[in-house]
Amino acid sequence: MITEIISFGFRIYTLMIIIYILMSWVPATRETAFGQFLEKLCEPYLGFFRRFIPPIGMIDFSPIIALIALSFIERGVYYLLSFLF
Repeated sequence: MITEIISFGFRIYTLMIIIYILMSWVPATRETAFGQFLEKLCEPYLGFFRRFIPPIGMIDFSPIIALIALSFIERGVYYLLSFLF
């Protein structure tokens, strides 16, 4: 039960990051209330990776690395929870 809730949370956050990334292609969408909401939730996590991975040309690869890291974090949480439950 707890693993399903945590899995759902990771899926929702991953989806939020993907939507936030897609919204960057249309800058006017970030000015909406929904865009600002996503920015407050996603930017602290993505900003951590942007400090270490600079854009190459016009392409920012840090969100891809952030999503991969989030996947590893999710697997690590599952591994820890497997010992507890």
